Amino acid sequence: MSTTADVWSTLPLGRGVTLLTHDANGLGALAKPAGTLSHPNRGGEESRSLLNARYTLEGEYYEWTVPDAAGPRRLWLLNRLDSATSGVILVAADAALAEVVRARFRAKLIHKVYAALVFGVPLQSQQVWRDRLAIRKSGGQIRTEAGGNVPAEAAMRLVRPPSAKAHPPISLIHLEPRTGRSHQLRAQCAKRRMPIVGDATYGEFQLNRDLARRTGHKRLFLHSLETRFDYPWAGRPHTFAATAPLPPEFTEVLQTN
Repeated sequence: MSTTADVWSTLPLGRGVTLLTHDANGLGALAKPAGTLSHPNRGGEESRSLLNARYTLEGEYYEWTVPDAAGPRRLWLLNRLDSATSGVILVAADAALAEVVRARFRAKLIHKVYAALVFGVPLQSQQVWRDRLAIRKSGGQIRTEAGGNVPAEAAMRLVRPPSAKAHPPISLIHLEPRTGRSHQLRAQCAKRRMPIVGDATYGEFQLNRDLARRTGHKRLFLHSLETRFDYPWAGRPHTFAATAPLPPEFTEVLQTN
């Protein structure tokens, strides 16, 4: 029978994916690059996913085999990021532990911090954004807009404003979502006329194209920076925290700004 240590030592990591940390209980965090899928949606997508392994949608776990091992290894996926978003993704090497952490997500007890580059400058250095959104899903596509009846809340903090001579101005902000709506942060930034750099759905096409031509970077500049929370396990409280370093292209774009 395999142990959680066996799982971490044999992870078939996808291209550019790294193991950030894991604890003795079997809870871990991976860093996902932009463009990588949280899990394959259809056959043939394994090579573009978090792990280069078979994924079971019903059980929400990856599964792979190791030579001379008694049985298959499994890793449960605890949250997802859009393909275009990079950063922290939580995983578990134990099915019961996975359910404990998923319950923390449902209870909104997971604290997450995102870093984003946006065109423009916030009116204040710190704000709490509260909006009502409309979320439409059609043909596998999601579109989120202001003016609906779905509440969305996030705390925003300005980390680095643009220089006085920057054109167009680009700011680095941190966003802490207090609700977990589809495309929430992207829609909330766009509503305030501060679209996230590289956002092909809610952003500014011309600004994105000009910046990609100038810097050579063509991606959504949204990154899941930190995740932390407490959880109960084996009759004791535990704390888990993971940080995915800011990708170098964020700094490179800011240096050209």
